[in-house]
Formats: sequence, C-alpha cells, structure tokens
Amino acid sequence: MSLNGLGDTPAAQSLPALFPVPEPDPARADPVTSGPATSGPSRRRGGPDRSDSAHPGPPRTDDAGRQLVFFGADAAEPAVADLAGLLAGPGEVVRMGGTARLAVRVDAAWRVHVLVAELALRGLAASWEPTEDQRHAVRTSYTRLLKPLAVAWLDGPAKRPPAAFHLTGRRLRLWLAAAGSPEPPGGFLLGLGAGDQRSWDAIGAALAAAGLAGTLLDPDEGGPAYRITGRRRLARLAELVGAPPPATPPDAWPEPR
Repeated sequence: MSLNGLGDTPAAQSLPALFPVPEPDPARADPVTSGPATSGPSRRRGGPDRSDSAHPGPPRTDDAGRQLVFFGADAAEPAVADLAGLLAGPGEVVRMGGTARLAVRVDAAWRVHVLVAELALRGLAASWEPTEDQRHAVRTSYTRLLKPLAVAWLDGPAKRPPAAFHLTGRRLRLWLAAAGSPEPPGGFLLGLGAGDQRSWDAIGAALAAAGLAGTLLDPDEGGPAYRITGRRRLARLAELVGAPPPATPPDAWPEPR
C-alpha cells in the first residue's frame, strides 16, 4: 500500500485495536491530542499547521534538581526539525509543489499512538491506516512546514542525510518510537529504511558522534538496523531519549543504568 497517495482510504477509519489507548501524560499533554480514551487506536487528527521552533538555552533541571543532558529529549521544545529522526530510520518524505508529506511504517499499534501525538505537538495533522503486510502506515498531511525537511533530505527521489546531519535526544526519541526494539540480553536495535543503503554510513557516523557507535546489521542479520551494545552506550541512549511515552509496553524502551 503506497504511503504517498493523496487523501485517506476507508480502511483508515477502523484500525484494529492491538494496544490500548494510553492515558494522557500530564507532563506532555497537548490540547490537540488530549481527550477521552477510546478502546483502540481509532482515527484522530492533529490541529491546524503551525510553526514550532526550538528555543535554545542552557539545559533545564527536573524537580529533583538533576541537570538534564544537553541535547537530550527534554532540553528543547518540540520542533519540526526533530522529524529528521524519523528519516534516519524508516521514514519517507515526498514533495508536492511547495509542500511535503512524511510517512513511516511501523510494526505495532503503540507506535502509532506515540508518533501521532508527537506529530501533533509539532503542529502536524496525521492519520494512519493498516497495511497489507500487517503493519501500520502513519502519515502527515501535505504541508509547507515539511518542505525544508524534504529539501534537505531528498536527492532526487532518494533519501540522503544532509551534510550537517546530527542526532539530538528528540530526534533519537522519534527514531526509537518508530523503529527501536530491545535485543536481549543486552542490546538495542534502531531500524533503518530497507531502501536507504546510501544513507546508512552517514547515519552511523551521526550515531557515533552522539556517543552511540553501533554495528550495522544487514537484512540477513536481522536488519537493516544499527545495534547499540555496551553499558555506557545503552545508558547514553536512555539518557538522550528520556522517559518512555505512556503507550510504551514494558521493556520496549531503554532504561537508565
């Protein structure tokens, strides 16, 4: 099923309930996405497009007075530029005139809840629908807000990270929400786009620069994905991405060590 089509199909109205809708997280509640829970991931829309920008400044502290990690997920306000984290993984972006749309296929309904909420925080309306391979397609509307991201990442029809690409906590958080999974007994996988071979080395370099040097796994090894191992790297990953979203199943998110 194409992720690039216009409009919504009737299938988008009744996504099977595979994971319960989480209770709103008061610390991250947003008027666009907050509201009564339903029995499953029934269709929701984000609010109208609006620009969100990061507000640089010194790292904040939490209630316990612990300084939050610089570049961590809580160090800045949500911004459209954070969606580069989805493109580091299996996300796709396409252009149409002066607008663009971002789409990503995910393997579990809890990821749908997390991503739609994250997109809404950035002023992006999103929808989802089941795919023929028993996955879910999450996609935004075409919007001018995504054009700069598409211009930076597209080389013709192919996806390629821009020269200055780097990974922040918020970008890693989105990547992990879309395609991160634990690999027992002591690793974590960050999934890549199967057709993005030209991007894999640059993305690996960005991981290394963030203190998360990983091992590239080919498709026949359980990839494409980067495997993050080692106590320090996993602690660094947990520190950067922050606490798990409310919808996250147990053990599906890296824990501080």
